[in-house]
Amino acid sequence: MDYDIVIRNGTIIDGTGAEGFAADVAISSGRIVEVGDVNGSAQREIDAQGQLVTPGFVDIHTHFDGQVCWDKQVTPSSWHGVTTIVMGNCGVGFAPVRPGTENELVELMESVEDIPGTALHEGIPWGWETFAEYLDVIDTPYTIDIAAQAPHVAIRHFVMGERCYDDATAEDMQQMSHITKEALQAGAVGFSTSRFYGHRDKAGNLVPGTNASSDEMIAIAEAFSHVDHGAIEIISDHLKTDEELEWIEHMARVTGRPLTTLVTPETGEEIWKLAERLRAEGVEIRPQAGARLASILMTLEGTVNPMRQFPSYDAIRELPIEQQRNLLRSPEFRSKVLADEPKVARDRDTNRMISSWDKMFVLPEDLSYEPGYEDSLEGRATSEGISVREALMDAMADGRPILYLFGDYDYTVQPQFDFISRDQSVFGLSDGGAHVGVLCDASVPTYMLAYATRDRQKGPQLPLEFVVHKMSQDTAQVYGFTDRGVIAEGYKADVNIIDYDKVRLHDPEMVFDLPSGGKRLIQKADGYTATICGGVVTYENGVHTGEMPGRLIRGGQIEAV
Repeated sequence: MDYDIVIRNGTIIDGTGAEGFAADVAISSGRIVEVGDVNGSAQREIDAQGQLVTPGFVDIHTHFDGQVCWDKQVTPSSWHGVTTIVMGNCGVGFAPVRPGTENELVELMESVEDIPGTALHEGIPWGWETFAEYLDVIDTPYTIDIAAQAPHVAIRHFVMGERCYDDATAEDMQQMSHITKEALQAGAVGFSTSRFYGHRDKAGNLVPGTNASSDEMIAIAEAFSHVDHGAIEIISDHLKTDEELEWIEHMARVTGRPLTTLVTPETGEEIWKLAERLRAEGVEIRPQAGARLASILMTLEGTVNPMRQFPSYDAIRELPIEQQRNLLRSPEFRSKVLADEPKVARDRDTNRMISSWDKMFVLPEDLSYEPGYEDSLEGRATSEGISVREALMDAMADGRPILYLFGDYDYTVQPQFDFISRDQSVFGLSDGGAHVGVLCDASVPTYMLAYATRDRQKGPQLPLEFVVHKMSQDTAQVYGFTDRGVIAEGYKADVNIIDYDKVRLHDPEMVFDLPSGGKRLIQKADGYTATICGGVVTYENGVHTGEMPGRLIRGGQIEAV
């Protein structure tokens, strides 16, 4: 046989943003070896007539740091055409760690990223201390490739112990810089930090490093002078302030490495202007935009359940979900809820989420994540002549999640699509593996294909070739993965074969498949005829083949095409 696999008759969307074209793709020894009219024979031939052939997607914003210890398929990301993930974002992770303090990192991850602590305790084998030792433990076969960043929170906790919430000394800063250097040398693909008010520990404290000084951040940046790889990921509330922008600019200049900052419509234009100015000088700042507006899903089983504000609900909250739904339709139970004086949650944001009836939307059946006022509980109550509490109970009884959208949502996802369309932006923010009780944005590759490029009617659609580029070559390049993300000769054979007309998301579903029976929301998908990682078919029609060709990517060891 001339080749391992030949994909014939497909429409190639090659990842570069170029217009699609008809061609065959030949694969041997894990690489794409020919694109065009392939005449040779193969051990396996796949007919992609009428289907798309794209690169495997590269998701640079996930939190699978614990999950990779027990889930070698790295779901749900691998269900959505993703063949490479980057974890260790937002400053949180599980290495380095001093023996005996593992629980403190678990509690931070549980609080910040809504991952059940019981699952993390049972599923993580521990036994490491340094970041290098952590990488050695997770360097196992997977369905997809994985990569890890050095997290500021864990590093600060390791260096400063109980002082980690305080200002760092000059000695602390040097130790953090040294540990970051060692992590990068061991294979970390970047460094991440959080300066976001919403990232708090169980006691309500801002996570370690949130208010780290510019001196501390610049000291850590020096670690990159010892390696020639890595990116820097930042989530910050302060991207409108001169001081924040000054050290970010300095960090980008000193390291010479790509720096990505998370953005929302409330972030402002300052970081975009800085990115544009520095791009002209060859310094790379990439504001990171997600597919959907920041949101959560509220369900009876989930982390946030708006029924809990009503005292009458206490009597049924431990019953099986189906019994709860039946009771929510009961006139007797409804009358009790309608007479209740709601409880006030300790957290201000939670109070707003569970009682802003015009901002609480029944998740649209088309899974647009772009609801109109008529989808809000207030809108439904008005049109049906019922109270908002009755509208809430109707939705919960039907099993439809309640979608709460943060910020100044104006009934359109266009601000996100506009961000994605900007030259400097990079696509991210899937949060795969995190916030498992309130969302499943690991499904955004399918959302972008199905909704953004094909089904959207509430505004302009995005070009298919552009979207594939933003989810493959563009994300790969930020982290130096120059061997993947393109369908062309010499590139790693990470490939999706997609029946474009059939691509669709399934409804979010709560499952209890984490260690210790922990819960998580998942979304499955249709339309992926096959996913190939490293020249090996890993999924066929949504079913895992059992193959595990994926590996840990160590920074600095990628061979460019």
